[in-house]
Amino acid sequence: MSGSSFTHFDENGNALMVDVSDKETSVRRAVAKGAISVSAGTLAAVQNGTAKKGDVLGVARIAGICAVKRTSDLIPLCHPLVFDTCKVDFTVDEKNMRIEASCTVKLSGKTGAEMEALTGVSVALLTVYDMCKAIDKNMVIGDIRLCEKSGGRSGHFVNDFN
Repeated sequence: MSGSSFTHFDENGNALMVDVSDKETSVRRAVAKGAISVSAGTLAAVQNGTAKKGDVLGVARIAGICAVKRTSDLIPLCHPLVFDTCKVDFTVDEKNMRIEASCTVKLSGKTGAEMEALTGVSVALLTVYDMCKAIDKNMVIGDIRLCEKSGGRSGHFVNDFN
């Protein structure tokens, strides 16, 4: 890992939460994306609002935002964070039969929001799956990745595989 070291272990190899008390507070932003591949019938039901469970993308958006707020309860060594904003968006790619999700998290703090953005996009896509599984059990969730982050000591990062 080119010059970096794992920060979640002490000198004896015990897992620990990183001490951020000496870090400066800064504006931090993270964007994560992912997608779910679906059948034509599923895509039509989502777009036309005819899925039996209701507004698929509306519910998935709320689920993603709720997941961002609960990330520290799900990922053991994440710090609880207070967010300035969280946004979950969807794009329907009819050509490739996919619904693409994006989660953007922004805050002022001592640690970044990468795990929160990744958790938000993951749960949003899982919610699409849950709401559409009666129509299509062959859906595939994938391409989940951190696309961009800014703020903090490590500065600005843009994923080459955006």
